[in-house]
Amino acid sequence: MSDKIVVAGVSVDTRHWIGGQRVASAETFTDVSPIDGRVLGEIARGGPGEVEAAVVAAREAFPSWAATPRAERARVLHAIADGVEKRLEELAVVETNDNGALLRSHRRGVMPRVAHNFRFFADWLLTLGHEDFETRGHTNQVSWDPAGPSVLITPWNAPLMLATWKVAPALAAGNTVILKPAEWTPLTASLLADIAAEAGLPAGVLNVVQGYGSEIGDALTSHPDVRRISFTGSVPTAKRIAGSAAPNLTPLSLELGGKSPLLVFADADLDLAVDLAVEQYDNAGQVCLAATRFLVEESVAEEFTRRFVEKASALRQGDPRDEATDIGPNIHPRQLEKIDGFVRRAVAAGARAVIGGHREGEQYYAPTLLTEVAQDSEIVQEEVFGPVLTLQTFADEDEAVRLANDTRFGLAATLATGDTERAARVTERLVAGTVWVNCFFVRDLQAPFGGSRDSGVGREGGTWSFDFYCDVKNTVTAPNGWNSHG
Repeated sequence: MSDKIVVAGVSVDTRHWIGGQRVASAETFTDVSPIDGRVLGEIARGGPGEVEAAVVAAREAFPSWAATPRAERARVLHAIADGVEKRLEELAVVETNDNGALLRSHRRGVMPRVAHNFRFFADWLLTLGHEDFETRGHTNQVSWDPAGPSVLITPWNAPLMLATWKVAPALAAGNTVILKPAEWTPLTASLLADIAAEAGLPAGVLNVVQGYGSEIGDALTSHPDVRRISFTGSVPTAKRIAGSAAPNLTPLSLELGGKSPLLVFADADLDLAVDLAVEQYDNAGQVCLAATRFLVEESVAEEFTRRFVEKASALRQGDPRDEATDIGPNIHPRQLEKIDGFVRRAVAAGARAVIGGHREGEQYYAPTLLTEVAQDSEIVQEEVFGPVLTLQTFADEDEAVRLANDTRFGLAATLATGDTERAARVTERLVAGTVWVNCFFVRDLQAPFGGSRDSGVGREGGTWSFDFYCDVKNTVTAPNGWNSHG
């Protein structure tokens, strides 16, 4: 097997990155593009041996990196950001071929955000305070100590952006990292390892281990030398990780998706509401924050639906490398079968497909809107993670809030209204980690991000990220307690 493959003219190393070196495995797995099903290459398939080597490398590199002055750590993170910007086009084309998201989005939004992740946490590190305060004359000094080797397990829907959303604060905090990318989208994590090495990140500080979660996940999350675990993915996998981490009491950060609502009140700007609704098809519906449940006030439901269907029907589905494409493929045949199964069962139970409701080729699913769905139905309660939305109506504010909160998730909610007092009342009652009012997907890295209920544990962003990746320490010093003869 060749150690490198070429994707859209970009050379990508298929081996692991452990201890500052490329490491091959005896076995491989096949990486396939969702755009057309073509094989991109054979990727090194890690096992317990590679996991152990990566943890050892991270453990041995930790003391020196943890002791590195903040300013120097920040300088290296900015150098990584420089490398990302220098190779932005390469990262964009490789990621599009690997996960099927729009190339124009990768160029204009996603990859610039990757660089911003590193710059933001580098700068935040330098402003992270030592909140000194007095207690009966005693001085309290708060410090942020690096926690240790951190395992970061990332998803396939935005592989590099979501990986660096974890990698950047972990490195800034002084931790060393073992990154496990999703097996369906491993390529840009490999490129990130090259960029980090070129930026001067010491060997062993960032390690990348590729492979199937079922084969290496337990070894990673149960390892006694791992001091932090951050995971983005499904609830069942999170429960398994929590069980694996429990014997070592390893702290967890879990972002687990959702079934978020879009509430449209009669006083809303309907054109704005429709724009927000159509935006939920972004990335072929493979967005954890997507408002997949439309809750629309009865008096405007018919008009909202008419305008939505008109606008959504104009979306162009096809090759994500084409600048004119609005919706690309879904990630994998297995995921497409899952999406189609949700829709078929919903229709069999009485739902009506206003648009879509069918496949558009091997890897593509038509943008779908289902009406006449029951609140307790599978399609309303479970995350589909595809371009499938539902529409229900409500009579008043109380019913809107009740329906919005009536799932086991609580990641996000979007609200369209022209009444500021209503917005304040409703947002206060919604169970969600993020609420958008008359907007969607506006994210600031200094704000907390995470979910309630089955949508996760903990918050990331700004100081919340450092709170997770650090052991926060308070030192209390007595007044006049020094030995004058010392």
